[in-house]
Amino acid sequence: MTGHINEEQEEDLELPLYGLSKIARATGNFSINNKLGEGGFGPVYMVNFLYDNLRSIKTKNTSQLKLHCLLAIVEFQGTLDGRDIAVKRLSKSSGQGIKEFKNEVILISKLQHRNLVKLLGCSIQDKEKLLIYEYMPNKSLDSFIFDQTRRKLLDWSKRFHIICGIARGLLYLHQDSRLRIIHRDLKASNVLLDSEMNPKISDFGLARICGEDQTAGNTNRVVGTYGYMAPEYAIDGRFSVKSDVFSFGILLLEIVTGKKNRGFYCPNESVNLVGHAWNLWKEGRPLELVDNCMGESCDLSEVLRCIHISILCMQQHPQDRPNMSSVIMMLESKIALPPPKQPGFLIVHNHDGDSSSSKNASASVNDLSITVLDAR
Repeated sequence: MTGHINEEQEEDLELPLYGLSKIARATGNFSINNKLGEGGFGPVYMVNFLYDNLRSIKTKNTSQLKLHCLLAIVEFQGTLDGRDIAVKRLSKSSGQGIKEFKNEVILISKLQHRNLVKLLGCSIQDKEKLLIYEYMPNKSLDSFIFDQTRRKLLDWSKRFHIICGIARGLLYLHQDSRLRIIHRDLKASNVLLDSEMNPKISDFGLARICGEDQTAGNTNRVVGTYGYMAPEYAIDGRFSVKSDVFSFGILLLEIVTGKKNRGFYCPNESVNLVGHAWNLWKEGRPLELVDNCMGESCDLSEVLRCIHISILCMQQHPQDRPNMSSVIMMLESKIALPPPKQPGFLIVHNHDGDSSSSKNASASVNDLSITVLDAR
């Protein structure tokens, strides 16, 4: 198993380098007026970059924008053909984040797929480390499906399109890319949406590369997001393509329901969304999970199939979960679906706050990427 990218690999970049001064001027030297928000590794900025004539842009209300790392929004004329781009800036004070930054640069520079966010360039200069991405105007998936108003814009056909796109992007990472990659932090906030609502998986700072014949590994430093992490990974540090499949199952369930797995509340149950889904499945009432705001747009047989697939992906044991190739065939109704067993992490809530617990794990803050959790 290959760990974080080493210094020799760092020289193997397959993307252009941009001068720091241009990006600094574009942000008004990272002015607070251009700050969009605060991520896990530092602040977020909005800028405009046009015909090499740099000028700042005032940010709009972006209170719903949740990003794992630094972002900036820019326009660039030239090789980028005037497209909007995003710039991720690594905080100088984040020593741990430097490894994730190097990892992301090497990984993303070698990946090309319509359902992965495209890395266009980077800047590594004067202790500043910046990544330049294509800009996704519709922000992240969580800003739609978990928002009471915006989720009404996603009827079932749009949601199913997003589900299939995420599945294809994950299959590319696991099987079809030049590298075999385990993402380790797939979640709604790490799926970005372009102008046509095409999903693109983002944030590869925590990803791991596998050898050609490898699909698994282990670590003493568990990173990821509670609510999406597979049981074997959160507890024992064992990760694989099947731990990504578990995360996909959670995400699929969230897209169908419009509810978060972590922080889910049901008056008559003390379980998370996974536990609620399993209870309804056993009782023959799975369609009660469907987000009501989709109304008559739902293809009920398609929705039911997606709920079934999500439970299969969330099985307790990795060997019981399908791989992403099988998931795509299931989504396309090309293969029969086996009956599911009880899924993993049926968390029972404590009633003294927001924390949750089970016999296997205790929960953490919703949607925050955990980077310092030691495995057993």
